[in-house]
Amino acid sequence: MQDNDTFELGGHRFTSRFILGSGKYSMGLIQAAVQHAGAEIITLAVRRANTAEHENILDYIPKGVTLLPNTSGARNADEAVRIARLAREMGCGTFVKIEIMRDTKYLMPDNLETIRATEILANDGFVVLPYMFPDLMAARDLCKAGAAAIMPLGAPIGSNQGLQAKPFIQILVNEIELPVIVDAGIGRPSQACEAMEMGCTAVMANTALATAGDIPLMATAFRNAIAAGRAAWLAGLGRVLERGASASDPPPTLSTHHYSGNARRFRVAHRPIFFSRTWTTSILWIPNIFRRKRWRRSTPWRMTRAPGGASWSTFLEWRSSSRISVKG
Repeated sequence: MQDNDTFELGGHRFTSRFILGSGKYSMGLIQAAVQHAGAEIITLAVRRANTAEHENILDYIPKGVTLLPNTSGARNADEAVRIARLAREMGCGTFVKIEIMRDTKYLMPDNLETIRATEILANDGFVVLPYMFPDLMAARDLCKAGAAAIMPLGAPIGSNQGLQAKPFIQILVNEIELPVIVDAGIGRPSQACEAMEMGCTAVMANTALATAGDIPLMATAFRNAIAAGRAAWLAGLGRVLERGASASDPPPTLSTHHYSGNARRFRVAHRPIFFSRTWTTSILWIPNIFRRKRWRRSTPWRMTRAPGGASWSTFLEWRSSSRISVKG
């Protein structure tokens, strides 16, 4: 991967295309994400910033990593704006991920309220990254509202189901000029690679790392998968045939057929396409065996001389005694 393959958000350039989500966090998870996955952006929920006097999520995040506070828990635009401004006052910066979910069962984002909150915060100087359901009309409205990127879900949050909304995300990649960051649902490195092959700018994951048996190894796997998918997209993926097949080296057309066994002394040349290798071929041979003269070259089938140059009567006696079966 080229060193200059970067992307920009709010005037900041980033080289890593892996973003750590905020669903589950621990010191080991954050260290693995930064050291092994190369994460340069880490999301945090503002309501978890100070969970107790002796525990603070900000203490887990290394210096030099960009904080991306989210508005998790907001049920409308007004609550999201209040949480974003609170995060800025706490020293978390101007980056904010908008999450507005009134649905408590499936945690689906409310696109209409997200658009309204995005416009308010963008006018207030925030770098807004809205989490959204992949809808083209909503994505266009978010662009007009001042979003720095869009973050469509791949599948329900925490489900690890992968790119269930792949066709709709591909539409956004094709039609929206802003960076497209796949958020929610990424459960395997192969799914992150698939998202990058589609042309997405980056991917966000949390549960896939937090629930892995070996977190550092899984973080390394995500880093390699994202790099592979990005390289494949930059190289240009090969064409896909919807039907049929295309051989890279077509087999040559055979014009003669040779037969082994007891009939090895006979050769069938230029077999007509309307004959097949069935018992009917042997029947067609019977009247021609008793002809003494050779066939003309124009005849589609041709038979060689009798063995050893013997006469046909000798050949027929030899044939009946040896019980040769001539196969077509």
